[in-house]
Amino acid sequence: MPERDAAATPREHKASAPKAVGCFVLTVSDTKTPDTDTSGALIRDRLTGAGHSVVGSTIVRDEPADVARVVKEACGDGRVQVVILTGGTGITSRDSTFEAVTALLDKRLPGFGELFRVLSYQEVGAAAMLSRAQMGIHARRVVVSLPGSPNACRLALDKLLLPELGHLVREVSR
Repeated sequence: MPERDAAATPREHKASAPKAVGCFVLTVSDTKTPDTDTSGALIRDRLTGAGHSVVGSTIVRDEPADVARVVKEACGDGRVQVVILTGGTGITSRDSTFEAVTALLDKRLPGFGELFRVLSYQEVGAAAMLSRAQMGIHARRVVVSLPGSPNACRLALDKLLLPELGHLVREVSR
């Protein structure tokens, strides 16, 4: 009987994972413009610097219907395998990204948010608990919601996302 792929190690999974994936970057903000969107720019730069392609990006106001519409459109684009959002993950009355994205998710990956908050705690202390960063799957696409802070985006990309992006896409596409 042939050995099942499930028995493969994470190293073997990564070896067969795509080296470059198509990404869409969505900034959720009531105030950012293309000129002031430092977090969106940082995400795009980090992705392309790691060899991934940024298929598109945009900014929308923190309105759940707008956030959901753009995420669904991006996930419907065959070139997009990962959607990364920045902004709207806090706890103010206008922060609604978490709810908009949660309603779309077919599967949730709570470990991402848990690890992000642990790493964030090491940098900012107890304020890390205010973050509602999350990851999940919608329409066989990886969807990640990050805080609006450039430092938080850098932390999430460098420590969590970039090392595993190809692996995540490999697993979701199976």
